[in-house]
Amino acid sequence: MLSPYDELPVHQTSHPLSVVSNTDPGFDDGYFFSVFSADKGIVCFQGLRINPNTDIVGGYVGFIRNGVQRTVRFSRTWRELCDTAVGPYRIEVVEPYRDIRLILDDNPSGIRFDLHWLGTSPAYEEAHHLATNRGRPTTDQTRYSQAGTARGWIDIDGERIDVDPAHWYGSRDHSWGLYHERPPLAPNPRFLPPREAEGISRALRFWTLFGSDELSGFYAIHESPDGKQVPMNDTFGTPFEGRLHIGWDKETVDLVGGSHELELVPGTKLLRAGTVTLHDADGGKWVQHVEPVSPPWVTATIGYQAGSWKDGGSMRTYHGPGVSVEWDEFDFAKQPFDHTMYDGTVYRNLHGKEYLSRVTTIAPDGRRWVGAGHTELFLDGPFSPYGLQ
Repeated sequence: MLSPYDELPVHQTSHPLSVVSNTDPGFDDGYFFSVFSADKGIVCFQGLRINPNTDIVGGYVGFIRNGVQRTVRFSRTWRELCDTAVGPYRIEVVEPYRDIRLILDDNPSGIRFDLHWLGTSPAYEEAHHLATNRGRPTTDQTRYSQAGTARGWIDIDGERIDVDPAHWYGSRDHSWGLYHERPPLAPNPRFLPPREAEGISRALRFWTLFGSDELSGFYAIHESPDGKQVPMNDTFGTPFEGRLHIGWDKETVDLVGGSHELELVPGTKLLRAGTVTLHDADGGKWVQHVEPVSPPWVTATIGYQAGSWKDGGSMRTYHGPGVSVEWDEFDFAKQPFDHTMYDGTVYRNLHGKEYLSRVTTIAPDGRRWVGAGHTELFLDGPFSPYGLQ
């Protein structure tokens, strides 16, 4: 089946672009975007993913302020219209990497917007993501990340919020390939041999995109349970990577290492504050102070997991003919909390891992920038540097 993309000379196989070479239902391709203001304490996050092998394109938009998180989800079959549009939501590439238009038209959730996501520095291609179980790849994926700003407006329940590049920042990634297995479209482990440890597991992920006037950048730190930065067998297994930019092409700083001093809310894995030291290729030391300004937003509502849709399914599953749209709202101001998914699964002591933070960055020569950032903090299982069991 031909799609508009087949007009371009970009084919990688002998088939139309709507047919991928890997038949696993976990193969997908899609975006994440966010726009945020540390001054207003607002994050508007969104994403769209295409699953060719289930013939589904689905997505979500979330809005969180003061811990109250509203999420609208949408889905349809993919090949009926091979386009980055699902019902009220669409993504338009005005200029690759520079200007991406994000639109959410009228829908039952009460959220609408028309935004231009504007890149402030070149996209960073992360090291290839590969993880295996008993010799079989469970993740085999390329991802790039990019910092930006935004221009436009957001409307929630009739309240118009103007978004301008001077006060708002943005983060985004685009990934494609085999993503890690997620129920309900995953093999039943009851009928398989036990998972076999291959290599070293990951316990910490500290991933950041930030902007501060002319300075913007990306870095990611991944560590083993004993705090070592070594290659790991995990979806996110690269020890360290990153780059800073002053302007789009005025000054580029390649980062070669980093360390962290994180303060957690006592008795939890919630981030209270952190200081990250980044080393550049010329031997310089950059220091960044990270201070969350609001409760982190929670990915349980966006559609990735089983039971995140009201029919018990996920972004990868079929929700009926035509375009399916649904929404919900939760107060996540007090974390951790117990949360019941729509399939009845109960997650105990759940907390968000996606932080809106105010960031202060100090260069080796003393220059200082203050801005905002999007930080992911995953602390999975034991992590001895912070005494986590």
